[in-house]
Amino acid sequence: MKHTDSITGYHAHIYFDENTAVQARALCQRAAELFGAEMGRMHEKPVGPHPKWSCQLAASPEQFSKLLPWLALNRDGLIVFAHPETGDALADHRDHAIWLGTGLALDLSIFG
Repeated sequence: MKHTDSITGYHAHIYFDENTAVQARALCQRAAELFGAEMGRMHEKPVGPHPKWSCQLAASPEQFSKLLPWLALNRDGLIVFAHPETGDALADHRDHAIWLGTGLALDLSIFG
């Protein structure tokens, strides 16, 4: 059984499109302000394994324990894909995924 001490951090990816970009930016900015999460760029194209436009929030395990419940209550219909950072990118995205809203298919081929 794996232990959570192998988790160095978490990423939460907020998915959006042209109709929800303003909403997603406001959500990510607010999360960064409230929890100290690091907000990445607003990608207006699919990046990496992500099937939709997205913005990443990077958080420590301590930050994430407060961020995830907040996102669950405040995502207002946006899909959120979150995963731990354990050093095994494929397993983190495939086996340890956390979805808020409808789960989507990721392009896991980028992880070899």
